[in-house]
Amino acid sequence: MDPRKRLTVLHRRLEACKACPSMIGPVVHGPPIVTPVLLVGQAPGPREGAFGRPFAWTAGKTLFRWFEAAAGVSEQEFRDSVYMSAVARCFPGKAGGKGDRKPDRDEMANCQQFLAGEVDILRPRLVIPVGSVAIEQVLGHKGPLVEVIGKALPVRWHGVETDAICLPHPSGVSTWHHVEPGRTLLARALDLIARHPAFVGAFAPKRRQRAGAA
Repeated sequence: MDPRKRLTVLHRRLEACKACPSMIGPVVHGPPIVTPVLLVGQAPGPREGAFGRPFAWTAGKTLFRWFEAAAGVSEQEFRDSVYMSAVARCFPGKAGGKGDRKPDRDEMANCQQFLAGEVDILRPRLVIPVGSVAIEQVLGHKGPLVEVIGKALPVRWHGVETDAICLPHPSGVSTWHHVEPGRTLLARALDLIARHPAFVGAFAPKRRQRAGAA
């Protein structure tokens, strides 16, 4: 079956999932884009369900600002060219203090089948885990962000050999990327992503179309 059709079938299964009683729907996912670049976030925030797309609110504005500055791509270009996934697909609710609750181990396990299915369909050559929860899922890394951000790390994930280039979470709650060494490591990571052959290749068709139209 065509990869786009396979993704559409997976999305229907995902939308019908009711496995996690504490999670708040609706399920959030992007369109069935076939691309060599897969971005993995933590979970939707409280606004994403209403908009029906990942990273649709404050954290997304920061994330897309990073990519526009580093790679010269707009938010819409990014959404059209990068498959955006997450460790969990429903809003986990608010934490006791500031910020959103992190999905628990069972909730992440319930969503794992869908993430594994996306990896199997896309066979990505570049994975971009965003935030410590996604980084742990992709790399199994539980240590400080300074140990992984700013590097291109080869990894075998769900049976696929790929490169992982990690980013800190763009949430306004986090200050990691505003101070050193986080600021420098973020810039290094974004530069690595912008120059990665899979990322360049993902945007090439639309850039050729725009050049031809001009």
